[in-house]
Amino acid sequence: MLRRAHTLLAFLALVLAAPAEAAIKDENADFTEKLEIGISTDEIAITSDFRGADLTIFGAVDGFDQSLLAQGRYNIVVSLEGPKDNATVRKKERVFGIWVNTSSMTFELVPESYSLSSTRDIETIAPPGEMGNMGIGVDHMRLVPLGFVGDGSNLGEFRNAFRRIRETSGVYERDPGGVQFISSSLFKASVRLPANVPNGVHVVRAYLFRDGVFVAAKALPLRVVKTGLEQLITQAAHQQPFFYGLMAVLLAVITGWGASLIFRKD
Repeated sequence: MLRRAHTLLAFLALVLAAPAEAAIKDENADFTEKLEIGISTDEIAITSDFRGADLTIFGAVDGFDQSLLAQGRYNIVVSLEGPKDNATVRKKERVFGIWVNTSSMTFELVPESYSLSSTRDIETIAPPGEMGNMGIGVDHMRLVPLGFVGDGSNLGEFRNAFRRIRETSGVYERDPGGVQFISSSLFKASVRLPANVPNGVHVVRAYLFRDGVFVAAKALPLRVVKTGLEQLITQAAHQQPFFYGLMAVLLAVITGWGASLIFRKD
């Protein structure tokens, strides 16, 4: 579980300028500004009663122009991107009074979870084309279909359905205004870990924009692991699928046999 004390540690670590070794740096050479971010831990352990939590990221902008900052011409976008996997969207239609799957489309390697925070709506931070090129935001996420898609006339329909399903389920979230400057150069951002957060390596990404132009970016890995009985069951299902299935069948047989003994009529 996340602890509030961790955020204070992240803040202190950032002020002391102790960058994480795993940081991935990407800067525009035409600008002098640099971006640093910090998180309190590189691993989060969750239990079966996990109900979701907010993760706070602290950051700093170095080499900024004070007058531009005062005018609000710097903007920051922070995202928490989950592990990637293929995702299939199916379309149901009524056929002879019965709802059946009539078509489907699979998108290649999309994040299983995605939380986005920014100083304001990202559509007002930079032109949509810029955000689209960088794949920032749910609306600009790269959704590449696998296999044959015909003439592509229904591609937009399936993409919109994918985004709608993910946001409705709560695994994709956006929070305009979730990033705030707390001093002249320091900022904090809050991103959401959903209750059904997937296991694996997540990536925290931060982007700095000045007057709608990309300036710098930073990324840090965050590992999410399940603990306790849930972890053991998950590991068994993925690492020993045959024995996991065998035990599931055996448990179902024993449960059925026990129920028949308890509820049988003499």
